[in-house]
Amino acid sequence: MPQDSPAPAQDAAPLLNAILAPGAVFVGGGGPGHATPQHLLLKYGNRHGLIAGATGTGKTVTLQVLAEAFSTAGVPVFLSDVKGDLAGLAKAGSPDGKLHGPFAARAATIGYDLGYTAFPVTFWDLWAEQGHPVRTTVTEMGPLLLARLLDLTDVQEGVLNIAFRMADEEGLPLFDLKDLQAMLVFVGENARDIGLRYGNVSAASIGAIQRQLLVLENQGGTRLFGEPALDLADLMSVAPDGRGRINILAADRLMGAPRLYATFLLWLLSELFEELPEVGDPDQPRFVFFFDEAHLLFDDAPKALVDKVEQVARLIRSKGVGVYFVTQNPADVPEDILGQLGNRVQHALRAFTGKDQKDLARAAQNYRPNPEFDTETAIKEVGTGEAVTSFLEAKGVPGIVQRTLVRPPASQLGPITAAERAAVIAASPFGAKYATTIDRDSAFERLRARADAAAKEVEVVGEAEPEFNAGRRYGGKTVPAKKPAARSSRSDSIAETFGKSLARQLGTQAGRSIVRGVLGGLFKAR
Repeated sequence: MPQDSPAPAQDAAPLLNAILAPGAVFVGGGGPGHATPQHLLLKYGNRHGLIAGATGTGKTVTLQVLAEAFSTAGVPVFLSDVKGDLAGLAKAGSPDGKLHGPFAARAATIGYDLGYTAFPVTFWDLWAEQGHPVRTTVTEMGPLLLARLLDLTDVQEGVLNIAFRMADEEGLPLFDLKDLQAMLVFVGENARDIGLRYGNVSAASIGAIQRQLLVLENQGGTRLFGEPALDLADLMSVAPDGRGRINILAADRLMGAPRLYATFLLWLLSELFEELPEVGDPDQPRFVFFFDEAHLLFDDAPKALVDKVEQVARLIRSKGVGVYFVTQNPADVPEDILGQLGNRVQHALRAFTGKDQKDLARAAQNYRPNPEFDTETAIKEVGTGEAVTSFLEAKGVPGIVQRTLVRPPASQLGPITAAERAAVIAASPFGAKYATTIDRDSAFERLRARADAAAKEVEVVGEAEPEFNAGRRYGGKTVPAKKPAARSSRSDSIAETFGKSLARQLGTQAGRSIVRGVLGGLFKAR
C-alpha cells in the first residue's frame, strides 16, 4: 500500500522513544526549572481535553505536539487546519530552520532529546483543492444538524422533519441538495394531505427553507452533500509503520462559512458516536478528535444542539474516542461540557476588561491547586510555549496544576509548499476512492420520473376521451372548447339517429365491442 506522507527520518527511532513513555506521551517539563517530565496517560486519553489561550500564546504548537504524540502511539487523529500551518506535520523539521536554536534550548531545559521526523498525513478539503473531497449525505446529516446549518426557526425545522419522514415513507433517498430541494417541492404540492397527518405545512415555510438552501449553495455547501460519503474507517486507519494517520481538514477557506464548519465537525463527531461500538476502558484511545475554534460550535446554538454535544461528549469516551476542544477562552465551552474535560493545557489569558478578569478567575478555579504558586497569577504570566497544565493521574484523579514548558514539535512548524502538499495527496491510498462523484438514483430522479409518468397519463387520457369538450393539458396550454354541431331539424329519421349514435359508439373501445356483438347477433339470425 502506498504511503500518504514521507517516511520517518533515519534517526526517528530514538526520537519516537523520547516522545513515548510506558503507557504515556511526553508533553513537556514542569516543576522547578521545568525539569519534571509531564505526561498525558494514554489510558485516559479518551477522557477528553482542553487547549485554551489567547492568540499567539502557543495553542497551535501544543495541538501539533499532541497530534504527533498520539500518532506515535498508533492512535489516528483528526484535526482542522484553520490557518494552514498544521500542514507541516507532513514534513520533518530541520536543523537549518530559524526556530532550531530556540527549540534546542527548550529541549535542553526539559531534558528532551530533540530530533525531527515527518508523520503520516492525509489531507481533506470540502472544495477538493487542498486535499481529498470530503462528503456526507443529507440523510446522514439529519434534520437537527441541517436545521442548525440553515439557521431555521422551530416551525421551519418542523417542516424539515416532515420532509425527512415523508422521504423515508415514500422510499426516496436523500443524498444531495437537489434531492432535498425536490422533496420540499413534493411536500409543498401535497401539503393538504400531509397536513392531516403531520400538521400544517405552509408555502412560506417551504420557501424560507429553499432560500436558505440557496445561501448554502453559494457558500459551497453543495460540495458537502453527495457520494461517495466519507468512510470513518479511512479516518481511523494506521500507517504501514504502525503510527496513526493524522487527518488534516483544510479549513482556512471553510472558516468563511463558520456555521458550515462547525456543523460539519459536529456531524463527524456524531457519526463516530453512532457508528463505533462500545470498547469499555481501553489502554489507549482508538481515535482522537481536535475541535479547533470550538466557540463556533456553541455561538447562538439552540439548547437541543448543546444538549446533543453534551451527550456525545459524555458517552463517546466509552467508544474509545477522545475529544479535545481548542479555543481562546475556556468560557467559550459550556460548563456541563467543560466539566468533562480531564486533560487541560491552559496558555496565557489576557485580562483587560472586567469580563476578562472574571473569566480568568473562573478558569483558575477549574484546576487542582498547587501550593507552590497561585494558579490565576500563573495563567496571566506564562510565556509563549509555556502553559498551565493538568493531566489525569491514576484512577482518573485530576493532577495538580503545573507550569509546563511544552516540548518542541518534531515535524515542521508552519505550512508546506503547494508542490509538497500535492505530492502527499498523490501518494495517498484514498485518492481514487473519493475523486469521482457518484450520482445514484435518489429522490430527485424518482420524483421526476413520477412527474413524467403522470404527464404521459394525462396526455393518453386526453386523446382517448375526445368527448370532453375542454381540458387543460400538461404544460399549461388550454384546449379550446368545441362548438356543438348544429342539428338539421327535429325530424331526423330513426335511421339517421341510429347512425349518429353508432358513430359515437365506434369512437370508444367499449362502444366498438358492443357494436360488434350486436352485428354478430344479426348475422347469426340471418
